[in-house]
Amino acid sequence: MPLDLKTKNKENKEEEVEEIRELSLSYSREEHYDTYFHKWIAPEHDPYTVGKKFYLFSAIFLAVLIIYSLVTNNPIVAITFILIGIVGYIYLKKEPQILAFHITHKGISTGNELYEFDNIKSFWIFYDPPYEKMLSLRSKSAFTPYIHIPIGNENPVKIREILIDFIPEEKQEHTFIDAAESMLHR
Repeated sequence: MPLDLKTKNKENKEEEVEEIRELSLSYSREEHYDTYFHKWIAPEHDPYTVGKKFYLFSAIFLAVLIIYSLVTNNPIVAITFILIGIVGYIYLKKEPQILAFHITHKGISTGNELYEFDNIKSFWIFYDPPYEKMLSLRSKSAFTPYIHIPIGNENPVKIREILIDFIPEEKQEHTFIDAAESMLHR
């Protein structure tokens, strides 16, 4: 039986066209988060305002640790503390990024992250202007039990009205770390 290359080539093209159709259908079924219920823009965190006393205390503390590490013949620990000091200083001087936040039908998106409603136990809005304007999500994850999202100058009532349809509202208390951070920033 002779092999007809024209027929074989047609069959391959038909298979390729069918495969392209399937791929385009599956692509059109992908979910896009272009539609949202509410959107706001806020800085990723409040800008850090620390005084000269903080820098002086931190420098003395790090210097003592570095000298102790060198005296006890631990140069790697000394280098580690030097790097911690440099990274900490750079982090404190860095301006916070302005991020767009969206409430979609799947969850809350922040930049490239999506916190799905299925993974969130509850929410609470801490609102005490000008000190505190934050949406707190209680996650089902043990590694990150709380996710804090700044709400900036957005209306907290509007955010609450939308979220209450998807996840329960449950009063949350500040953790020790939240209280310490708040005290350092005031």
